[in-house]
Amino acid sequence: MAVSASIYNQATPYLAMIFMRFGSAGMSIVAKFALNKGMSQHVLVVYRFAIATVVLAPFAFVFDRKVRPKMTLSVFLQILLLGLLELEKVNVRKMHCQAKILGTILTVGGAMIMTLINGPMLPLPWTKVNKIQHQSTVSSNIKEDPLKGAFMILSGCVCWACFVILQAFTLKSYPAELSLTTLVCLMGTIEGAIVALVIEGNNAAAWSIHWDSKLFAAVYSGVVCSGIAYYIGAVVIQAKGPVFYAAFNPLTMVIVAIMSSFIFSEIMFLGRVIGAIVIVFGLYLVLWAKSKDQQIKSSDSDVDSNNKAAPSVEQMATINETSRTSNQDFVLLDVRRVTLVDDHDQSITKENQKQIP
Repeated sequence: MAVSASIYNQATPYLAMIFMRFGSAGMSIVAKFALNKGMSQHVLVVYRFAIATVVLAPFAFVFDRKVRPKMTLSVFLQILLLGLLELEKVNVRKMHCQAKILGTILTVGGAMIMTLINGPMLPLPWTKVNKIQHQSTVSSNIKEDPLKGAFMILSGCVCWACFVILQAFTLKSYPAELSLTTLVCLMGTIEGAIVALVIEGNNAAAWSIHWDSKLFAAVYSGVVCSGIAYYIGAVVIQAKGPVFYAAFNPLTMVIVAIMSSFIFSEIMFLGRVIGAIVIVFGLYLVLWAKSKDQQIKSSDSDVDSNNKAAPSVEQMATINETSRTSNQDFVLLDVRRVTLVDDHDQSITKENQKQIP
């Protein structure tokens, strides 16, 4: 039982991250349905964070009452200071750190390959029906801008990386995951509402929602992607660090590409397959490097505990010197005591001799 429990505890972060990536991939599919129905992406963001806030707030109030610290100005400034001063430690001379750098480059490069490079189409049986439609779409260039899409994806990755790093530092000073997730969603609701009101203006139809794919997209994205995913992400970041969490993000593109080919009958290109393979290989390198980091940290902590338990050479020398000094003082006192006793005995002997006639 102990071995199985240990294996389960070690596998839990990996399973949680894979579950999150499938949830994010589902969000991409559901959002595509809703956006194709004419839903505004800005309104979708507002509904998403608002639903997540409403769902998470009761749980945060109940379960984080004892662990939720006050969000003071000093804590906020400390969070910003930590975010500026502390980053992932990398020693380029060590092999696992080199693997971490290479894995990160491969995951980013694989994502860019999937986005920018198509290559020849793969003759999959479930996508043959869309080949003629795809050729006509390419010739007319309807609503497709790969460079703009790549730029938006890159910008989103940078913003998401900053969010993950800041969240990791925030959890050190504010270790209430549910409350932090609720506050993040609340701020997202306020900021998203301001942006949506500015962009949409007086278009009331953009805010209308019915029992259709728009409502399902708002509820799914709010509960799964903003609520559950943010909470699981906070727990995983606190346990494994931001690099472990961020390393799984490109896996979403692989899952979306596979799901889209089945659900939307999208054409699968060779470039996407190559990019997916590169992403998976880079993810493996990053996770292997992070496991080596964990082993080094555990060994260092064991060494530190042993050093604290056993006195050092300097401490032993100090103890011996103190003991030697104490012994010398004791001998000196004992000699003085013997001298005083001898003097007392001699004085008593002289008195007795005087009393004898």
